[in-house]
Amino acid sequence: MASMNHPSAIQKLSPQVIGKIAAGEVIERPASVVKELVENSLDAAARLITVEIGRGGLDLIRVSDDGGGIAPDELPLAFERHATSKLLTEHDLERVATLGFRGEALPSIAAVAEIEIASRPANAASGALLRLREGEVVEQGEKGIAAGTIIAVRGLFRRQPARLKFLRSPAAEAAQIAGVVSHYALAYPEVRFVLLVDGRLTLQTPGNADLRDAAAGVYGHQVAQALLALPVDAGPVDPPAVIGLVGEPGLSRANRNYITLFINRRWVRSRTLTYAVEEAYHGFLLTGRHPLAIVDIRLPAADVDVNVHPSKLEVRLRNEREVFALLQRQVRRTLTQSAPLPAVSATTWAGGARRHPPVPRFEPAPLALETALLAPAAEQPRLAPPAPVMRALGQVGMVYIVAEGPEGLYLVDQHAAHERILFERFLGTGGAAVDAQGLLEPVAVEIAPRQQALLTEMAQELSEQGFSLEPFGEGTYLVRSVPAVLKDKDVATTLVEFLDALAREEAAADRRQRVAMSLACHAAIRAGQSLSQEEMRELLRQLEQTENPRHCPHGRPTMIHMSADALAREFRRR
Repeated sequence: MASMNHPSAIQKLSPQVIGKIAAGEVIERPASVVKELVENSLDAAARLITVEIGRGGLDLIRVSDDGGGIAPDELPLAFERHATSKLLTEHDLERVATLGFRGEALPSIAAVAEIEIASRPANAASGALLRLREGEVVEQGEKGIAAGTIIAVRGLFRRQPARLKFLRSPAAEAAQIAGVVSHYALAYPEVRFVLLVDGRLTLQTPGNADLRDAAAGVYGHQVAQALLALPVDAGPVDPPAVIGLVGEPGLSRANRNYITLFINRRWVRSRTLTYAVEEAYHGFLLTGRHPLAIVDIRLPAADVDVNVHPSKLEVRLRNEREVFALLQRQVRRTLTQSAPLPAVSATTWAGGARRHPPVPRFEPAPLALETALLAPAAEQPRLAPPAPVMRALGQVGMVYIVAEGPEGLYLVDQHAAHERILFERFLGTGGAAVDAQGLLEPVAVEIAPRQQALLTEMAQELSEQGFSLEPFGEGTYLVRSVPAVLKDKDVATTLVEFLDALAREEAAADRRQRVAMSLACHAAIRAGQSLSQEEMRELLRQLEQTENPRHCPHGRPTMIHMSADALAREFRRR
C-alpha cells in the first residue's frame, strides 16, 4: 500500500536495488564475507583454507582453498542470485547437509564490493578468471592456478558510506574475522586453517583431525591441555552424538564468548543450548564466571531447520528439549568424572603443554589491598556534586560499606566506588603518573587471535597504563611489566581476562577510556572481600575526592542514601 504522506504508484524494484537489499541481509560486516567464503570452501571439500585480510577486511579479503573448484563455464552462473549446486528440489530443504544452500552469498558480496575469482577443478586443464564490479562482470578469461579457488574481495562497502559508518575500527573488525575463522577451525579439525591479518600470521591449525590440536592453534597449548573430552553416548535422539571438549572448572572465563556450539558442524548461536552448558557447570563455577567449551551436536538433518535466519547462525530443532537434556547430561558427567582436583597454581597445567619459562613471582607486597587504597590521590576539580563526608561504620555481606554522613545513612558499593577511584587515576586526571611493576623475569602468555587484534589497536594506551608486551613467536607475547595495581595477580590469567573485559568496553568514548574502564574494573576490590576499618575509611576519603563520586565508570550508582527524616519516619519518631 502506498504511503499516505507520499502517495506514489506501486512499482517493481530494479535488480540493483534488490541486490543491495539482499546483500544487507546477508553481508553485515567483513566477518560476514569471510564466513560465507569459508563455508563455500568447506562445502567444496577443501583441506587447506587460507584467509588474508587487510585493514579489518575493508581493503582486502582473500580466501584461498584447495577444494573441488568451479568449472569455467559455471563460474559466471555462480554470481547469479539463487544459483546453487547444493539444492535440487524443495524437499532438499528438509535435510540440508551443506553449510551453504541458498545461492545468495556470492551475488550478495558482489553487490557491495569488487570481486576477483579464479578457480580450477582438478580435472580441468586451466583455471577460469572472473572480475566483477557492483555485481557486473568486467573481465572474464583464463588463469593458470593450482586446483581450487582463490577469491579476493576489495573495497567492501566503499560505495555504501552509510554502511561503513556503522562498522567498528579495523582492529575490532579483524577480531570479528578471527572469531569466525577460529570457530570453523574448531568445527573442522581435519582442515588446515591459516589466517593472515595485515600480512601477520595470526592463526594456524595443523589440520590433522585432532580437535585438541585445533584448539591449541586457537587458544594456545596450555588451554588445550586443560580441556576434557566429552564421551559419545546413546541418548533420546537418533543418531545421538554430543562430541567435543569442555574446560576444567579452573579454566573459567569472564564472559560467554568461549562457549562455541555447532550443530552438524555448523556454527550456531543458541541461548537455550548455551544455557544447557552453563547449567552443567552449576556448583563448579563461581557466580559471574563462564566455562570454555567446544561442542558439536550431531543430529539427523531432517531434525534441524537451518533456513530461519539470513546469516544461518540460528537454527530450529525438532527435539530441542531432548537435545538440551542430552547436552547438559554429557557435560555434567564429564565434569563429575574427569575434572581434576584444583591445582595449587592457576598457571600450572598437567599434560604435554608447551614449556614456557617459569612464571616469576613479584616482590612481596604485604597489605596489598591497603597499599592500593592508601596510595595518594591528587585533589581534582569537581564536575559533579561532591560526595558527603562519611564515617565508615562497617560492612554488610562484605559487599557494601555502611557509613554515616551529615544527611543520614549511606550504603556504598565497595567495588563500584573503588572502580570510580581507579578509573579517574588511570585516566591521568591531574597529571598523575601510573605506576608500572616490572617483572623479575618476562612471562610468556598465549593470546587468542581475536585478542591479538586488541593488543595491536591499543598498544599505546596499554603502554601508558604500565603494560609492556612484545610478540614472542606464533600467538605468544612476552609480558615484561604490568600496572602496579595488578602486581599480586597471576600474570597470564590476568592478562587474558583483562583483554576480555577490554573488548566489552567498546562503547566507551575513546581508547584511553576503554583501557581505563577495563583496568579499573579488573583491579578494583571485589564483592565478598573483607575490608579493615582503615581500608573502609580510606576508600570513602578517596571517593569524596573524585570528580564523579556517585557513579562508577559504567553508570552504576556507587552509593544509596537514606535520610535522617526517612529513618525517623520508619521508626515512628515523626
